[in-house]
Amino acid sequence: MTSYDGFMARLTQDQLNFYRENGWLLVNDLLPCSIEELRAAVDVVASNDELMQHYEMTDDGPRLARSEYFIDASPVLDEVLRRSAISDIAGELLGEPAFLYKEKINYKHHGGAGFAPHQDQPAYPTVNEVLSVMVAVDDSTVANGCLDVVSARHHVTLEQDERGCIAAPVVAQLEWFPVELSAGHTLFFHGLTPHRSGANTSGRSRRALYPTYNRQSEGDLREDYYRLKRDIFASTADDGHPHISLIGDFEGRPV
Repeated sequence: MTSYDGFMARLTQDQLNFYRENGWLLVNDLLPCSIEELRAAVDVVASNDELMQHYEMTDDGPRLARSEYFIDASPVLDEVLRRSAISDIAGELLGEPAFLYKEKINYKHHGGAGFAPHQDQPAYPTVNEVLSVMVAVDDSTVANGCLDVVSARHHVTLEQDERGCIAAPVVAQLEWFPVELSAGHTLFFHGLTPHRSGANTSGRSRRALYPTYNRQSEGDLREDYYRLKRDIFASTADDGHPHISLIGDFEGRPV
């Protein structure tokens, strides 16, 4: 490995080429902690009512759908997302050192809803380009609603519907590929890579960390993003849909 603008380069040229061509990359063994320590840290975040917590209604009753803005309350997750191989690789793929733009944990409990086909970049109005990442806390499978991605369609913003998701005629023309992850594995994908996920139809819950990064040259924008998100959520009228993102990609039921 060689030095890369202030941190250690970790990807091979083949990996970099694959990402540049396809807009996504799966990498194993990047965690600075054990999977048990990661899961324990996620459990602590899930039980902290002082954090940004979002809920959905399932057939089993109200369940936690997402936690956000938690790294200051979790030294373990702070290290995983800001001082590990994950953030180093985010910098390699962005072309310069990376800042954490936002962080979330998505919980797909039994019966938990999926996300409509979308690109992440339209949900982030305060930054020009982002890199999205999924760290599997539990095994992510087709049965429990893993991510589907589309290769080599990460160069432009696709036609959107009224929710900010990819328009249905475009969705029908795309070739979707399910990416199953074992616990502890990491998926990197461009902010314009089309992706979606189904509901959890398995009998077990599954969780995933989703940090998002931006280039250092754009600045540390995390507080700006969360300030904007809180302001928008506070001014959004109740329309019968759960709002957990700045676009309407979440397909869950309101509590």
